[in-house]
Parts: sequence; C-alpha cells; structure tokens
Amino acid sequence: MVIDMNEKRLVTLEQLKVFLAATEEVEFRGCGADEDRYGQIEEVLKRFAYGGLSKADKGVVLRYLMRTTGYSRQQLTRLVARWAAKGRLRKAYRAPLKGFARRFTEADVALLAETDALHHTLSGPATRHLMRRALETYGDVRYARLATISVGHLYNLRKRSGYRERRQVFTKTRATGLAIGERRAPAPDNRPGFIRIDSVHQGDQDGVKGVYHINAVDCVTQWELVATCEKISEAFLLPVIQALLDGFPFVILGFHADNGSEYINRQVAKMLDKLCVEFTKSRPRHSNDNGLAETKNGAVVRKHLGYSHIPQRHAQEVNAFCVEHLNPYVNFHRPCLFAQEVADKKGKIHKRYPLDRVMTPLEKLLSLPSADTFLKPGVTLDALKTQARAVSDNEAAQRLNEARQRLFLSLHKRSRTAA
Repeated sequence: MVIDMNEKRLVTLEQLKVFLAATEEVEFRGCGADEDRYGQIEEVLKRFAYGGLSKADKGVVLRYLMRTTGYSRQQLTRLVARWAAKGRLRKAYRAPLKGFARRFTEADVALLAETDALHHTLSGPATRHLMRRALETYGDVRYARLATISVGHLYNLRKRSGYRERRQVFTKTRATGLAIGERRAPAPDNRPGFIRIDSVHQGDQDGVKGVYHINAVDCVTQWELVATCEKISEAFLLPVIQALLDGFPFVILGFHADNGSEYINRQVAKMLDKLCVEFTKSRPRHSNDNGLAETKNGAVVRKHLGYSHIPQRHAQEVNAFCVEHLNPYVNFHRPCLFAQEVADKKGKIHKRYPLDRVMTPLEKLLSLPSADTFLKPGVTLDALKTQARAVSDNEAAQRLNEARQRLFLSLHKRSRTAA
C-alpha cells in the first residue's frame, strides 16, 4: 500500500521531533525518481534554513530526511554538501545523449558465424588470421572490419545472441557410463553375510603367470573361503565367485572389493544384482579400505600356500586342497581375534582384543543373537557344530599339514617331469 504524505505543514523543529517520535515503528520507503526526492530534500533544507541551524538541529533535519526519502545518512550528507556548494540539487550523471556506435555490425557477426561454421570454430588467433587472409590475400571486402578485430573482441562477438542463433549445434545424445559398485564401506550392523574379497597371485616365473587365489572373508564372523583359479579373466573367475558365494553357510548380503578390474566389471555386477547382493568398493589407492581381506591374505593364504610360483595348470589341484582341507580348518578350528571398541576420555575410539573375544568363525557365528535366521535354507547350526566336532583342532591341523605336504610334493615332481 502506498500513502502520499503532504509534509509541507511541518515548519518547526519541534514538529519534526514529534513526527520522528510518533513514526519510530513505521517503516518508510522512498519511491519515485531521484529527481523527485532531490526536490523534496532541497525544499526541506530551504524551509528550515539548514545552513543556519545548530549541529543538533541539523541532525534532526537529517534524520527526518532519512525517514522520508529512504537515503542513508552518508548519501544525505553528500547531497547536503552539494546543495550548500551549488545552491541546488541535480543528478550529476545521466545516460549519454548519443552512445558509442558499434564498430562491428550484425552483418559482421553473421559473417563471423559463417566463417566459424566453415572452419569448425578455430581458436581466436587462428580465426583472426583467416579473416585477415580473406581480405588481404583473396580480396574479400566483406572482411574489411573483421580483419582488424582484436582476439578479445572476437570472443565477445561470439557471445552475442545473433552469433549463437546462427551457430546452434545439435549433437547426438551420448550414453554416459554408470558407476559399478558404490564407493563406501559395507555396513553389516552385526549381521553376517557381508563379505570382503581380494585376489592373491602365486608368483611369476620366467614371464609365466602362476595361479590366482580368491580370498573371501565375512566382515562379522571372519568366516573365510579360499578358492584357486587358473586366470582372473571372466571365463575362469565368474564360476569361482559363484562357488564362493554358494559355499558360505549364511545368506550373502554384501560384496566388497577393491578397484581391481577382475571384480569391478559388468559381468560381476550383473551376477550380484541377480542375487540381490549389495556391491560396494574401496577408494582408489586406499588398500586399508579392504584391510580385513588384505590381512587374511598374509595370515592365511600366504602362510599355507607360500609365495613360490605355482603353474596355472595346477589350479584345480590347489583349489581341491583349499575346499577339502584349508577352508574347514580355518572356519572350524583356527581362532580369530575380534575387536572391542573402547572410547577414551576425549572420545577417540580404540580397539582392544580381550581374551574372551578370541573365537573361531563358527563360534562367533553361534554367539550372534538369532544366528539361525541368517543361515541358508538347508543349513543348520547343529550340522555345522557336528562337522566342527568331528575332529579336534590339533587333528585338523595335522591333516591340513599332511595334505599340504602331499600337494607340494606332487607339484614339485610334476614340474621336474615337465622340465
């Protein structure tokens, strides 16, 4: 709502003070052109003989003008000083009566667009050189003005609407790559079934690749399965991954890998999506993001299978050793340390490994609330306990060592025979 106010009846300073006090809670906004407000300021200054007022009374007049014109105190101070010096107020700036004429016409813009279309929009210096050659070498007078253009001004002409209208380019929609896996840590929330996976290469010899071990570890129970394949190409790796997922006694909910291309590919993603398994991956160059699997690579795979070269042709035998001996021993008879997180006085989290948290993966699974609800159909806790109690821990370790010795003796003999 706009209210017009006739303030010419305010002729004394006391009236101004009363007005300011009465309208303290009222917000005034200056409206109209600057010329109109300048006229009001000039009329008020003359009405109250501003030049002869005391400093305090001048402050009252300025506060009144601030309230009614909407100008700031600093701006009014400048305007009053200008009025005192010249005896009147006029705007000190206005648009030029005759603006600068454009040197380059719309015809020049159209010619530039045509030139860019012919040469597929070269850089500014190259385009300027072309237009100079068009005039000086080939005598095309249309380039008379454009031949002298600066590179900076050339880029400005390319921003004009007339240029853009002539140079609209429509390109085919290109397919965008979709990220494979979500880059974050798995969140098991004390639920088994979130596995971490990694590859271990069994050495090269004279440029010949060795076998690959695929190591999968559950985040919560540390249930671990190791499998061996000849190569890590799709034809060899996908069946191994499927066998590992089938080998866990509980339902697989998550699959976490590093950034190796053997896992981060469409085929693995498609398989996991079909199984409704969450696919996550580590950050680049952060091997500790997959620290559990990395630790098990050394503590289990390297400890039992070593670092020496194993030819790829023996992958099936090594895999049979893992399935029949290594995996049962690791999950039923080999104790693991499970961390307990403790916060200090500053809130920093520290990990402790108390003795009562040393358990085999099976014992850890049995300790979980409602552990049987995580199992696959056809798998029972009693069946797992029966399998674990079939042999003692020492007997299982003895059988593992004997099987390992037989395996490597066989591999050594066959390698010597082949040589």
